[in-house]
Amino acid sequence: MKIAIGADHAGYELKENVRRWLVQHGIEVDDRGTNSTESVDYPDYARAVAEEVSRKDADFGILVCGSGIGMAIAANKVPGVRAANVSSEQEAELSRAHNDANVLTLGARLLNEHDALQILDVWLSTPFAAGRHQRRIDKIAEIERKEAHKTGITTGKRV
Repeated sequence: MKIAIGADHAGYELKENVRRWLVQHGIEVDDRGTNSTESVDYPDYARAVAEEVSRKDADFGILVCGSGIGMAIAANKVPGVRAANVSSEQEAELSRAHNDANVLTLGARLLNEHDALQILDVWLSTPFAAGRHQRRIDKIAEIERKEAHKTGITTGKRV
């Protein structure tokens, strides 16, 4: 398994702990940055990780920022990405089992290291349940295909 990870300055320390945990568990990690607590823009890192997942160069992605919200919003702009901002083990399980989430976002200012690693463990160990949930994932993919084929859309406004 290969996981792409990224964080902004607020998520840097938690990302480093996540990276170490993944390596300790024998998981290949592609760390897309950032590499310090110096202020950066989270969409840059969300895009780098999300594009890697979308291209299937990584099996999953993990993104960390202050709340996890910004990373999820940015990552979900990339076709094929289903990013879930998760703050509990139950959400981790449901996001994988029902939504086949392929990117996990975590809020470093909202979760302590222990809880974040527990969430990560549940998220990685939960398979997609498929069945009736596959139909819904297929509908999400259809929305992406239709939106990708629209023309004349810039910054969300029709011209």
